[in-house]
Amino acid sequence: MFTDIEQQTLDIDWFFTNYEDIGFSASAGGKLPGSVAKSAANQNLLSEFFDGLPKTTEAIINPELSKFITGGIGDNYLRCFVLMAQKGLFAYDKTITNNFSDPYYHLVAMPVNQLKFEELPVEVKEVLKYSKYTGAMNPVINIDLVQ
Repeated sequence: MFTDIEQQTLDIDWFFTNYEDIGFSASAGGKLPGSVAKSAANQNLLSEFFDGLPKTTEAIINPELSKFITGGIGDNYLRCFVLMAQKGLFAYDKTITNNFSDPYYHLVAMPVNQLKFEELPVEVKEVLKYSKYTGAMNPVINIDLVQ
């Protein structure tokens, strides 16, 4: 389990699905959805799986990204988001980093060819299915923190 203190002080990578596509998020010290916060072991399993995937596609940087980032957008910021997009995931970052409860995330990078939920191994699907997002993978999403 991730405590509130851990959530506020760590940048935790977490994953979700709409049962079609797969999303990757960096928490930036924000509140995690309950389905994610309840099991650090499950998040570690997902992180190890997705980190181990090869690059299979090109990444597209969100052309509207500058609307969400104050200051410059550098290679260091983009690196992990682009890498996840190159593995077929939609990559999001927390929009307002100094507000723990704010549920908004913005798209940083998206894949040209998406990795589909149905292509995942059963053991990964069994964990990922609990972090279900009910919408499409859009440029700005509100993550339902009630789940």
